[in-house]
Amino acid sequence: MSQVPLNFGVERKIYSVSELSGEIKNLLEKRFPDVWVTGEVSNFRGAASGHLYFTLKDASAQLRAVCFRNQARYLKFKPQDGIAVIARGHLSVYEARGEYQLYVEYLEPAGLGALQLAFEQLKQKLAAEGLFELARKRPLPLLPRTVGVVTSPTGAVIRDILRVLKRRFRNMNVLLYPVKVQGEGAAHEIVEGINYFNRHAASDVVIVARGGGSLEDLWAFNEEIVARAIAGSKIPVISAVGHETDFTIADFVADLRAPTPSAAAELVVHRKEDFITELRNRARRLTEFLRLKLSESRQRLTELRMHHVFQTLRSRVAERAQRVDECVAFLERSMRARLHEASQEWLAASSGVVRYDFRRLLGLKRAALDERVIKFETEFRRFLTERGNRLAQVEAVLKERSPLTILQRGYSITRDAAGKIVREAAQVAVGDDLSIRLAHGELGATVRDKKL
Repeated sequence: MSQVPLNFGVERKIYSVSELSGEIKNLLEKRFPDVWVTGEVSNFRGAASGHLYFTLKDASAQLRAVCFRNQARYLKFKPQDGIAVIARGHLSVYEARGEYQLYVEYLEPAGLGALQLAFEQLKQKLAAEGLFELARKRPLPLLPRTVGVVTSPTGAVIRDILRVLKRRFRNMNVLLYPVKVQGEGAAHEIVEGINYFNRHAASDVVIVARGGGSLEDLWAFNEEIVARAIAGSKIPVISAVGHETDFTIADFVADLRAPTPSAAAELVVHRKEDFITELRNRARRLTEFLRLKLSESRQRLTELRMHHVFQTLRSRVAERAQRVDECVAFLERSMRARLHEASQEWLAASSGVVRYDFRRLLGLKRAALDERVIKFETEFRRFLTERGNRLAQVEAVLKERSPLTILQRGYSITRDAAGKIVREAAQVAVGDDLSIRLAHGELGATVRDKKL
């Protein structure tokens, strides 16, 4: 009978690292398939892939966590270091490093709501970029030709806006771009509405509006894409979202915030009666102003006509004109005398030479006479041209030496109380009254000091 050896030692189970990690992973996933954890975020890092990596810690421990892109895109806020959060997910092992970590499927701020935190984060971000600065906000047009409205076509908002606009300016053009104002895709539709009015230049001002509601209801107007569309609009934008106590990111970025949609319609255009009254007042003031200026111009023209410089110029021009007339008369007399002499010569010659052909001689004399007439006319025209040029030169010199021309250059004429021209300081004493003639108008002055 053979004997079987007995082995009373404990049989060893030897795991590889991968096997042991796999066992631990299975245990964790079975034991903690759905767990809620609260802690403070630290070492936050957002990857280019869209995944979020961070650590949850408290006073005595820490836990690595990861939120993949598919879950991260549904977060209403952006995690950052120092924020206390409540995370939901499952535990597993990242075998490449042998670390256990929490795979986050849901994340919310501890204490402060996710939407409120997201609101504050975006508000701080856009404020740091200067999108809320008053300097970048544009004034509304005084009288828009067309008002664009981005809102729901079925709500009470559009009816309120149309009712107010009809009351204030009955024939105002209004274009509605219908959008959803809450829910999935509402923010993108609002952006499309704003871009439509900018792309087609379809209106002079745009009202982005909806009625009141909770923070969740108004959230489309807190989206960053809506805020940047409003900031990038070339057309002034009025934000009229919710009630007077509601505030959205769109309110801070818009060129003007209206407390209600009806108030936006009140702000976008003045009453038509106000425009008509203002136009009538301006037309009346303009008419009065033009009448005053016309009266002043007529008075000034009368003064210039009576000025002695123009009287002297008129006299000199008349004198030159008389001399021109005398020259013309002299030329006419000279021409007649020469014609008479030529005629006498012709008669004397024709009576002495009867045998010659009278008609031929007459033709020759006529030709000679025509030549002399042309010569005299040429000389006469040249004489008139020279006299005209001389007259123009004299007129230019008179205009250049005119006292009014000198005054136009910035000079002035100073007279004392007796009307005498003051040429040196010794002619007046301290306290004497003076009158200073300028190119336009006259000034009164009193001598307070003088230097010889």
